[in-house]
Amino acid sequence: MTTEKPASVSAYIASFPKEAQQAMQHIRALIRAAVPAVTESISYAMPAFRLDGRPLVYFAAYKQHIGFYPAPVGHADFAADLAGYKTGKGSVQFPLKRPMPDALILKILQHRLQLVTATPNKKNT
Repeated sequence: MTTEKPASVSAYIASFPKEAQQAMQHIRALIRAAVPAVTESISYAMPAFRLDGRPLVYFAAYKQHIGFYPAPVGHADFAADLAGYKTGKGSVQFPLKRPMPDALILKILQHRLQLVTATPNKKNT
């Protein structure tokens, strides 16, 4: 990947090796299918997915994993599901050498969706 800010999510994905591209395209497709109204942008130098202008999830590619950032989510809600994955504050790492955990990604996404839609959008009030 270059150090320049990519112009789009597609440009970001295209700047990585094939293995990372495939994983990111897979996650992107899951997000778009689960939340058709989602909008994409680049934020914090990584793909960002927003609903009504509010952050839903982000992801970024690294040498050996995809960092998934559910802007923030309580890991306690997913402790059993996250066993076997490296986690950090508001993040989880999905190794490129393993299949992407679709069910877990969708579970986290649904949780974020509930949080975002339950909170009034201050920009629209």
